[in-house]
Amino acid sequence: MAADEAGRGSRGAHTGERLLVVDDEPTVRELLSATLRFAGFDVTSAATGAEAVEAARDQPPDLVLLDVMLPDLDGFEVVRRLREQSRPPVPVLFLTARDSPKDKVTGLTLGGDDYVTKPFDLEELIARIRAVLRRTGSPGAHTLVVGDLEVDPEGHQALRGGRPVRLSPTEFRLLHYLALNAGRVVSKARILDDVWQYDFAGDASIVDTYVSYLRRKLDATGPRLIHTVHGVGYVLREPRR
Repeated sequence: MAADEAGRGSRGAHTGERLLVVDDEPTVRELLSATLRFAGFDVTSAATGAEAVEAARDQPPDLVLLDVMLPDLDGFEVVRRLREQSRPPVPVLFLTARDSPKDKVTGLTLGGDDYVTKPFDLEELIARIRAVLRRTGSPGAHTLVVGDLEVDPEGHQALRGGRPVRLSPTEFRLLHYLALNAGRVVSKARILDDVWQYDFAGDASIVDTYVSYLRRKLDATGPRLIHTVHGVGYVLREPRR
């Protein structure tokens, strides 16, 4: 197979979702693959439409991140072929410099689940990928592991050192979000937007309050996992040795 494989990164939360990154620009493809591995995804990449179709057939992904302008098949034709060979259809997020309304309508009409134009913000792109995975019900509700912390979205349960941690629904949503972004600093504004669905005018002090609640419960059985990055936000990471 011509597509190049990239193993799961050793840093960040282990989510188990498999992504197929399709872009003919080596720099973009490698940047995306490295960033997504760091975010905890399993990543396969392809440089052409034909490679993408073959890679998806050999190892069906949970989501395809697809450039529209490819050297052989364009992204729209790739989606048509993926739809023919995949049941249920694999979610597709178009990532392209083609930003005309006609192209967006074509991509979404073909069954694309989102359409992101270049240049793009990596943090926003990861958030969109996770939003598509949540909407489409793709696998990804697997247990997240950070050090001796386990976060089980399906069972709505957190374990620290094998012992259950009793959390309120809001505390669990916040911990799950931090675990999804393990190793990455997330701002209070983004936490408000993604966990509480507030706009950026929301009261950021609620984030501080709930982080304090989580720390009180998590740190009772082990080293601190949630760290403050002053002036930026919070990060969940394994204790440094």
